[in-house]
Amino acid sequence: MKLAVFTSWYPARITTFFERDMRALLEAGVEIDVFVIAPLDAAMWEHSLDLLGPQHLPRHRVHHLTLARAAGPALRSLVRNPLISIGDVLRVLPAAVRQGRAAFAKSAYVFPKAWAWAASHADQYDHILAYWGNYAGTCAYAFHRLAEARYNRRMPFSIWMHAGIDLYADPIFLKQKLLYADNIITCCEFNQGFLAQLFPDAQRQIMAKVHVCHHGLDLARFPYRAGGRAPDRIIAVGRLRKHKGFDYLIRAAALLAERGRDITIELVGDGTEREALRDLAAELGIMERVQLRGWLSNPDVMRAMSEATILVHPSEGLGDGLPNVVREAMAVGTPVVGSNVAGIPDALQDGCGVLVPPRDVRALADALDQLLADPARRQDIATRARQRAADHYDLWRNGARLARLLEATRRQQEPPTVRMSTEPSPQC
Repeated sequence: MKLAVFTSWYPARITTFFERDMRALLEAGVEIDVFVIAPLDAAMWEHSLDLLGPQHLPRHRVHHLTLARAAGPALRSLVRNPLISIGDVLRVLPAAVRQGRAAFAKSAYVFPKAWAWAASHADQYDHILAYWGNYAGTCAYAFHRLAEARYNRRMPFSIWMHAGIDLYADPIFLKQKLLYADNIITCCEFNQGFLAQLFPDAQRQIMAKVHVCHHGLDLARFPYRAGGRAPDRIIAVGRLRKHKGFDYLIRAAALLAERGRDITIELVGDGTEREALRDLAAELGIMERVQLRGWLSNPDVMRAMSEATILVHPSEGLGDGLPNVVREAMAVGTPVVGSNVAGIPDALQDGCGVLVPPRDVRALADALDQLLADPARRQDIATRARQRAADHYDLWRNGARLARLLEATRRQQEPPTVRMSTEPSPQC
């Protein structure tokens, strides 16, 4: 099967789960071309995982276009199929403008690229996959519409829904893209219910084609570490943004310090909240206990995670689906304390971690205090979590299942209208 994958940024500093998913599909025998909305920044290749090096996905199979280079081919596509092209613009952009100027500009930006790629590549693929539901999804939708019209081919179209940037916040033209798709793939069980509630008037059509496909880990690269850890080191990993909730962790650390706990908080990542977090630690008098390590390479992150006592993911609300770092910590044997939001409970259920209410500083401090005082419980959680990672997050098994789903899909003439099943939606 030849698969065209549309994504937003690649290469980039953080595209970890995208690269893992693509390598798993390649390993399952799928031939892949990647179409990237953002312009190429060649310096970012140095951050690409060796798991998806050029020996696996040659650079010429990763397509970028400037608007200047897209203009001529896009115009030719527009002239050949004006009703489809202009019709798509008139459907998408009014929906985008309601979300503001930035959303309108980004939506408009993808159309010339979609039309130009359709002019040169539309007859080469067996299946189209929008890896994100937002602007990459719009680009893939426009590409697919022209490809079907130009070559009169019924290619399946799938769309992958993730979290904050394409599902939880201000989705643009999303209902129409979901109804148009043959498969709706999502990264955690929580998103199934979220999709059902988001579009109640189209629930039957949408939920009939939702598949949960967990992002996988190459577990051989995440060795389980049972011992040799610091007894008092708490780590949190992620972009330093408000929705991550790292300020709640710093406040919880201050409470633990008041209780006499001698702990170190290690924040790995960078972002707009860095100075605010530093100021908060200083204000609470625990600056000497908080290490802001900045952005680290993937191997350095894994090393820090493997040495930590506990990993905390204190999300303040919907933002991430099922964060990478939660699954990675589970794999290497670092017990996780996470907010009871989105897909985090899916991972930490059955004693595989500890859940706390979001934005509850005292509950977070209590959970950490109890876990720091109980090495046996930490070991039990680590053992259970590693087994769950092996059962649910194996990269190669999940990639093979996804490949089978995509290969078996046939394009529907009309959106399915089957009755909603009382059984859980299928897992891929």
